[in-house]
Amino acid sequence: MSKKQLHFNSKVIHGGQSPDKAYGSVMPPIYQTSTYAQTSPGEHKGYEYSRSANPTRTALENSLASIENGNYGLAFASGLSAMDAVIKLLEPGDEVISTNDLYGGSYRLFKRVFEKFGIIFHFVGMQDVRNIEEKINSNTKLIWVETPTNPMMNVIDLEAVNTLAKKNKILFAVDNTFATPYLQKPLDFGADIVMHSATKYLGGHSDVVAGALVVKDKELAEQLYFIQNASGAVCGPFDSFLILRGIKTLHVRMQRHCENAEKIAFFLEQHSKVEKVFWPGLKSHPNHKVASNQMNKFGGMISFIPKGSNFKDAVKIVESLQLFTLAESLGGVESLAGHPASMTHASIPKEEREKSGVVDSLIRLSVGIEDVDDLIADLEQAIG
Repeated sequence: MSKKQLHFNSKVIHGGQSPDKAYGSVMPPIYQTSTYAQTSPGEHKGYEYSRSANPTRTALENSLASIENGNYGLAFASGLSAMDAVIKLLEPGDEVISTNDLYGGSYRLFKRVFEKFGIIFHFVGMQDVRNIEEKINSNTKLIWVETPTNPMMNVIDLEAVNTLAKKNKILFAVDNTFATPYLQKPLDFGADIVMHSATKYLGGHSDVVAGALVVKDKELAEQLYFIQNASGAVCGPFDSFLILRGIKTLHVRMQRHCENAEKIAFFLEQHSKVEKVFWPGLKSHPNHKVASNQMNKFGGMISFIPKGSNFKDAVKIVESLQLFTLAESLGGVESLAGHPASMTHASIPKEEREKSGVVDSLIRLSVGIEDVDDLIADLEQAIG
């Protein structure tokens, strides 16, 4: 059986992988080296300098391509450096249409770094693709999608966006961090680029920072490889090893993340002191039907607003949690809680945040793989 034909649970372990050629090591060794011996100037075994390529990073990049059903993977030092490489495909005067409730770091990169170089960004609610279509003009070169979005858990119809992008010959990129390829594979819906903050679910253990891009098109891959090498924000060999190790258990971790999140979402929805719950698996979610069509399950991320939508009540809840850790980030085996307005999305002006629903009382949960009864008990005591 070809490794390209494997089911997902097998791909995360075997996809794009083979025993190390030197000694048959089952796990790719950590090639902790900056340079490689050459037999003659320009003659080597495929590696010359580790910014350009490293065998451990190559193993990770092959795995990334496999699990996203792509042909080419690129590993970066962080998710933001992966995004940085994508925006560097553009030129002054080009325009980008982006999700309006995207991750705060993404917004900061777009607005405070690249906008001053003449790239124009439009932020719209993408649940209705007509909002995207209204912003398209001859200068539009990229549509940037998060789905589910961070932190409002909006789900965007990838097939509909792809139809729009292809019709207008616009590059279509998807941040797949929240869903992971376990839940959805954007390339299968026509996306040109998939991005991950591999720090999150791909790594899965809150012990490494890394980013990833996956594409199918060879020419696009070559452009991105050039930018990766020229800019130099590459994933180091030890970090590559840790992400690759995390990927091998992605399927079993995501299964438990999803199971736990489902029970917690239903618990919160029925709680008398909770005003609103945002999780794509709830029938009350406005994009539930789209999520059911394009996602295998509904993920481990939940946001909610306490009854009365009071900032002080939200802070009291996150400070009272004992098993959930109040911390930045998400996607690790341990459960985390965050307050987006003052943490992950603090870089977005309050007025802009609130337009997309990120109010000061919103709480975001990254549901881990602990015993769900313990997690619910912790939420119960914190909410009161």
